[in-house]
Amino acid sequence: MPDTPTAPVILGNRPGSFPHGVLAERHPAIIRQVREAFPYEPGQQHALDALLANCTEGAVEPLPADAHDRERWTAWGMDAYAGQTWYDVPWLWSESWFYRQLLQAVGYFGPGPWQGIDPFRPSKRAELDSPATDEELAALEDLAGRPADEQGQALLHGSLWGNRADLGFRLSAEGADLAAAVPALVADDAERLWSLLEASRPGTLVLVADNAGRELVPDLLLVAHLLARGTIGRAVLHVKPYPYYVSDATTADVVDALRRLVDARGAAAGYGRLLWGALSDGRLTLRAHPFSCSPLPYEEMPDDLRADFAPAALTLVKGDLNYRRLVGDRTWPPTTPFTDVTGHFPGPVAALRTLKSDVVTGLAPATEEALVAAEGQRWRTGGTHALIQVRA
Repeated sequence: MPDTPTAPVILGNRPGSFPHGVLAERHPAIIRQVREAFPYEPGQQHALDALLANCTEGAVEPLPADAHDRERWTAWGMDAYAGQTWYDVPWLWSESWFYRQLLQAVGYFGPGPWQGIDPFRPSKRAELDSPATDEELAALEDLAGRPADEQGQALLHGSLWGNRADLGFRLSAEGADLAAAVPALVADDAERLWSLLEASRPGTLVLVADNAGRELVPDLLLVAHLLARGTIGRAVLHVKPYPYYVSDATTADVVDALRRLVDARGAAAGYGRLLWGALSDGRLTLRAHPFSCSPLPYEEMPDDLRADFAPAALTLVKGDLNYRRLVGDRTWPPTTPFTDVTGHFPGPVAALRTLKSDVVTGLAPATEEALVAAEGQRWRTGGTHALIQVRA
């Protein structure tokens, strides 16, 4: 494998930067949101207060000696970063550490009556049960009459845009977007993605999920379509082993989404029944590897996870956080080739991602120039642009 290029690791210690805003503003807001979502007891309230003070003004403190995952976090850099402010350690590490500490504060890891209670479940359920989800599922009826390749492309775009999934069904808008000075889709390797799947038909697709709720539903619909058409013979869905980054999908969220589909009407229910059956007979398998909640890039994945990805016809990596972990959370020049920074991955890999952080690779120089001319650097973090990138 050729030498992997390097770029500075992103920190959160520059005031005014996007990472600094996450640490100084978003994390305190998440603590408030979690506090309001449940009638937590005094001990948990005090622990949340302590976390708020520590994450904004304090330093990284090692986990207690009896923490069930202390050894794991030691391997992930806890001792090396102890004593430093949350702003001065790698931003990816600091964010992951925040969610680990938040779960500790609310008693998620137990033992006790709050063990295993997802602090983000109310917001996940509210989104999944919203009228907007009904509208998106109803759009499947119009999609059903389209040719199979148009259905696949629409569902791919639905998975790409997540909670803007309705855009995925507006096929007529795609041509107009391609002609725009600054297209919403800033890199599009969709044809290569389909070619890889067709060439290995019916191979295995690994999908590394991102968010729950309205963003997980279109991921599941895409998997169902590929199974139904015989494009893939099997799918492996990687989810988080515990709540993470507010809305990241866990096994419980997958079950909630499947029930939402099965209980719907028409085409949505058909997709739901297909997926339910696929889980039951092994064509769809769930994975929840501890490394999924690690503060490290995929380049440092353990051997057992590498072995899970290696034989797949394609691993589809969803979302912004997974993209940062795939290419490395670094200040890459946007024109850095995607293939150069994903050479470590053990098999063909594709990224479906809306841009919600500074990290980006694989853009054509003209595309970057147009984006900067039109929007400055806002295009990197606003979620209004997306990409489909493939490394075979």
